Amino acid sequence: MKYCYTETPIGPLLIAGDDECIHLIAFPKNGKPQKPEAGWTESMSGPLAESVRQLREYFAGRRKDFDLPLAPEGTDFQRKVWRTLQEIPYGETISYGELAKRVGNPRASRAVGSANGKNRIPIVIPCHRVIAGDGGLGGFGGGLTTKEKLLAIEKAPLAKAAS
Repeated sequence: MKYCYTETPIGPLLIAGDDECIHLIAFPKNGKPQKPEAGWTESMSGPLAESVRQLREYFAGRRKDFDLPLAPEGTDFQRKVWRTLQEIPYGETISYGELAKRVGNPRASRAVGSANGKNRIPIVIPCHRVIAGDGGLGGFGGGLTTKEKLLAIEKAPLAKAAS
């Protein structure tokens, strides 16, 4: 696996992938970048370089959609949730209940929340666009401050989430 870092308004992101796809985008912890796993090689080529370019455009407000080769690793249900997340338009939010409906299981809001939390390619797979049914933020693996910042970049509403 190859990796690189990119500085962003939410802190340094660790990005990891291979010559074909992006496998991971990791938020900083306590303001410090996450460390790569043993055996990973630092690189700024191929999909890694392209992901840095597109993420910089996103944070500068010049990109609304990502066009990156991704390799999300998870169960069939998790991958279905993550594909559905990619259909939420930039600047919009939906509730966990609405996400459950969209994946075909209206009673699975906790399960989609769990799948959302296991997303290893955040921002590009926009799990930050899912909020609580009452318009609150809900949870977020990168921390609620990070979620607020991402939604602010997109000027996404909080109180108008579809239930």
